[in-house]
Amino acid sequence: MKVVVLGSGSWGCALANVLADNDQEVIVWGICKEEIDDINTNHKNSKYFDAILSDKIKATMDIECIKDADVLLLGIPSQAIEEVCNKIEAHSTKPAIIINVSKGFHPTTHERLSVVIDKNLSSKSKKAIVSLIGPSHAEEVVIRLMTCLNAVSDDIEAAKVVQRLFSNSYFRVYTNTDVIGAEIGVAIKNIMAIASGVLTGIGQGDNAKAALMTRGLAEMTRYGIFYGANPNTYLGLDGVGDLIVTCTSVHSRNFQAGLAIGKAGSAVDFLAHNTKTVEGIKACKIVYEEAIKNNISMPITSEVYKVLYEGKDCYQAINDLMNRELKEEF
Repeated sequence: MKVVVLGSGSWGCALANVLADNDQEVIVWGICKEEIDDINTNHKNSKYFDAILSDKIKATMDIECIKDADVLLLGIPSQAIEEVCNKIEAHSTKPAIIINVSKGFHPTTHERLSVVIDKNLSSKSKKAIVSLIGPSHAEEVVIRLMTCLNAVSDDIEAAKVVQRLFSNSYFRVYTNTDVIGAEIGVAIKNIMAIASGVLTGIGQGDNAKAALMTRGLAEMTRYGIFYGANPNTYLGLDGVGDLIVTCTSVHSRNFQAGLAIGKAGSAVDFLAHNTKTVEGIKACKIVYEEAIKNNISMPITSEVYKVLYEGKDCYQAINDLMNRELKEEF
């Protein structure tokens, strides 16, 4: 089976390495010549990690590589989804299974990413859309540390193809058909990871972080149910699983962003100088606006939004959360 990974970043390369370990024909396409040369010549992607990649992986800047591909994996930031879909539509020669591994929403329409992909690809290019998502960091996957994810799709047979394609002794894939719930869960957890980083940055401890993750899970579930999600999804890999890893790991860009913001006491300086993709920043604005519009109670998300977009002091935000009107837990 020919698989093309579109995106030569850390996650794309880590997943390409899994496929190479499983004896799949895998090509990585990217737009950065230094990364492509590094992969081909040194079997590394030094910009992201020191790990040695499989010598079976080939990399190219030629988009024609997608011709005749059986599977196309989109390992790109959410804001680039439409642009890359346009390239696929222009150059593909047969329908492929499209695997999305990004987490977030469309910045303007607020649609989930599988919806964006579906709208931008015709039946000429896509056979089915599967989101491969869950608690995972590229830095661990690339050195073959144990990881479990979900292949999420309305098309269960396509999800099973992806499951078999990636699963091995260190990388286990489950299937899930709750596309709405899973895609919402893995996007909202990035907001909570920013909040978790803020708590750590201002010197709070494990008690606070446990409370944040628990109440964050409640917000995630409440939001997802409004849009038709299965609440059980949030007890699984794309809910509590992804929430735990992103709120506690130094590998998480969202946690690191929150940590910097917490140490500074506000987001002003971080936002002025940040050059990395922090998906939770964009997701927070979208979820906050949708929650306000639909009267969904999201107090943590609301305070993160005010810190990020209204310049609110971190200490004041936490104080306001802790001093809200007292209530029952459920």
